[in-house]
Amino acid sequence: MEGRGAEQAPEAAAEVKNPRCFMDVTIGGEMEGRIVVELYASVVPRTAENFRALCTGEKGIGAASGKPLHFKGSCFHRVIKGFMIQGGDTTAGDGTGGESIYGSKFEDENFVLKHERKGMLSMANSGPNTNGSQFFITTTRTPHLDGKHVVFGRVMKGMGVVRSIEHVSVGEADCPTLEVKIVDCGELPEGADDGVVNFFKDGDTYPDWPNDLEEKPAEVSWWMDAVESAKAYGNDNFKKQDYKAALRKYRKALRYLDLCWEKEEIDEDKSTALRKTKSIILTNSSAHIALNDIDAAVESFKQALELEPNDAGIKRELAAAKKKIADRRDQERKAFARIFQSSGKSDKSNEENN
Repeated sequence: MEGRGAEQAPEAAAEVKNPRCFMDVTIGGEMEGRIVVELYASVVPRTAENFRALCTGEKGIGAASGKPLHFKGSCFHRVIKGFMIQGGDTTAGDGTGGESIYGSKFEDENFVLKHERKGMLSMANSGPNTNGSQFFITTTRTPHLDGKHVVFGRVMKGMGVVRSIEHVSVGEADCPTLEVKIVDCGELPEGADDGVVNFFKDGDTYPDWPNDLEEKPAEVSWWMDAVESAKAYGNDNFKKQDYKAALRKYRKALRYLDLCWEKEEIDEDKSTALRKTKSIILTNSSAHIALNDIDAAVESFKQALELEPNDAGIKRELAAAKKKIADRRDQERKAFARIFQSSGKSDKSNEENN
């Protein structure tokens, strides 16, 4: 089993092509990105076909549930940080339902593939031979699941999206507090572009996550160009008052920037320039403020100040953001005080009436 997992596909028989599928995911109603998966039809053909058909929706309505056999519109209902994200309940939406293309449940095909790496795609179940439509994606090695859950694929691209889902806050039963929905899904034709680059259709030629690059150039200048490109898109969105899109591009710029320091040709001048650029990106917290996310703005200003401790402008912006938080808390205290005063008057009135 050496080498099988998220980074390398298992050896396939020459006549069997492993299909690729995609899932476009929103978090809290905002588009996060695309997850592209390879299905190991060469090893677990029935299980792979179940997932593929649920991505396309080609099987129509399920006989058992009367609901579409389609992942589109379903949610990731369970998230455990440092373990996995789970979705695919096409009937109940909460982990209690789901239906396979073969009927309500189908058997465990085999346990040849192991949960050896992050990004493994595996069947969720409630015991032996209870596979339906629910699946999970691992975010770390999970060998304790071997022999219990059927691994049938891997994440090819979009592990950054998986990580974003993994870090959504959760409530009871590990359910995300923000809706994490598969808004579109399907199969990618053989040889077709996977749609990861320029996913947001804005002309951006760099993938949102550096790990999704087909090739990773060694030259630091290439990475610095990528940073400047993302920052420029962020600035354009900010000017258009599309603050959420601006923040998305600024976060992307930081992801590329943080990898620049790993390049061998980095010198003191380039390092200084990168530090200054990172500070500039972090101080674009006006987008946070415009979205009334003052706490996030303060955090960005603090990070920028660590990079440029003598920058008076950053200090001024940080102080202004902190004042907004203090004013907000003061307003909250006054509001609570009014509520308690009103409650006290009501209690006294009731006592007098009695």
